Amino acid sequence: MSEQVEKVLVIGSGIAGLTAAIYTARANLDPLVLEGDEPGGQLSLTSEVENYPGFIEGINGFDLVQNMRQQAERFGARYEGGRVVRIEPGLPHTVVLDDGRSLQAHAVIVATGATARWPGLAGERDYIGHGVSTCATCDGAFYRGLKVAVIGGGDSALEEALFLTRFASEVHLVHRRDTLRASKIMQQRAFDEPKIKFHWNAAVAGFVGTPEEGLRGLQLTDVKTGAQEQLDVDGLFIAIGHVPNTQFVQGVLDLDEQGYLKEGVVTHVAGIFAAGDVRDHVYRQAVTAAGMGCQAALEAERWLAASALG
Repeated sequence: MSEQVEKVLVIGSGIAGLTAAIYTARANLDPLVLEGDEPGGQLSLTSEVENYPGFIEGINGFDLVQNMRQQAERFGARYEGGRVVRIEPGLPHTVVLDDGRSLQAHAVIVATGATARWPGLAGERDYIGHGVSTCATCDGAFYRGLKVAVIGGGDSALEEALFLTRFASEVHLVHRRDTLRASKIMQQRAFDEPKIKFHWNAAVAGFVGTPEEGLRGLQLTDVKTGAQEQLDVDGLFIAIGHVPNTQFVQGVLDLDEQGYLKEGVVTHVAGIFAAGDVRDHVYRQAVTAAGMGCQAALEAERWLAASALG
């Protein structure tokens, strides 16, 4: 176990974690950021971000993350690799990593986000930013006047599909069953929308196009008959849910039935704070994650000062 006790340990290096790092670093708290399995989080895989305030022409997601990383580093933030497997609450808290290391910290900011569920298609990650997305709010405006498809049958999928009708000429909902799981009111809204076309008992079997040239269509398979067809679309939105990265705080913090934190930015455990998609399954936007990262950092700073630890 490391003998050094960190003032602030930020778990996660997405927008929430990096914002927390910027604020705590500027407060001379010398934060250590654990970058996790996916440094930069989901946004680092987004080719173009047009709705983050301050960037008139938009900015590449990877570039935005790197800018924030360097900004925090400028004020003294430090970075290490490693995935957290558990937290042992105490004063200080002990954070155990998958490589066997243990770190100690007075304040811990949990900002590990959520991971989108993927259908497991060959090459699906290669099309990220080239026709495949997991966020209609983020990328829908890129498909004005074009045809898109959505995979899923729950409330999230129908919300994505309905949102996309603002931009796309057609929205094709691809669902493996012949009934939807979504709430009745969401189903009725989707059925009443003339732009939404339903493909029942259908599964995406493959992509038409290349990541370099972009998506041109989908190969669909009827799960009952095995019949195949090609669906010509310019974009695919995957909406089969997200998995919050909260396994390491089970039994420590309060989780809902989906695994998201039910805690606020200030959790019930003294010195542990939470920010970003790890506790937000409604908005899931970079700007809301940044806001929560700021809140968590300010609350951590105040708690450390009140505890005479900062």
